[in-house]
Amino acid sequence: MIRMYNASKDYANGVKALIDVSVQIEKGEFVFLVGPSGAGKSTFIRLLFREELPSDGQVIIAGKSIVRLRSSKVAVLRRNIGVVFQNFRLLSDRTAFENVAFALRVLQFSQKDINQRVPEILRQVGLSARAGSYPHQLSGGEQQRVAIARAIVNNPKILIADEPTGNLDPDTSWEIMHLLYEINKRGTTLIIATHDKKIVDTMKRRVIGLERGRLVRDDQQGVYGL
Repeated sequence: MIRMYNASKDYANGVKALIDVSVQIEKGEFVFLVGPSGAGKSTFIRLLFREELPSDGQVIIAGKSIVRLRSSKVAVLRRNIGVVFQNFRLLSDRTAFENVAFALRVLQFSQKDINQRVPEILRQVGLSARAGSYPHQLSGGEQQRVAIARAIVNNPKILIADEPTGNLDPDTSWEIMHLLYEINKRGTTLIIATHDKKIVDTMKRRVIGLERGRLVRDDQQGVYGL
């Protein structure tokens, strides 16, 4: 599903965000991406959905090199990758329904498909009763559920979550992790960047560790610390 070969990323200010990183993530895997601030986690994630390109090396998604991918094909790539951000990135002037529908409108889905898909996905994340609510009327956990609904409404093959519990209390964090686990069980490849040691240590999934841009470990049923 995902192949990263000797990938490096250098920025114009001299920062080496990733250095010679090689990993493989198979279809349906559940992977935690860990490391201290500045380790390269965000750059790793941005390479996966081609927000950035590597300075050297290759990143291959579903058999296609994103380095060689023509600009006209980037939208096709992103249809298969859902992204959940720590700060939710919801549109403040739109309801939960409209925030999720917006993702489908960008992909030029018909109104008929939108009217069918959005209620179903809101039901899956437990927000049917909040479809008409605006972000400021929702709790942090509910906003994160809307963000997750938006990311998965197109049934992506890969879901990337960047610190999905970073702004949430412990009980809500576990609710969100349970939701992500259920999405993974349905076959979606799941990559979660996190600083939440308790969640990583408890769930004991594959752990990819970065430090100063380098891959320092890749453990099955791993824990947060080295």
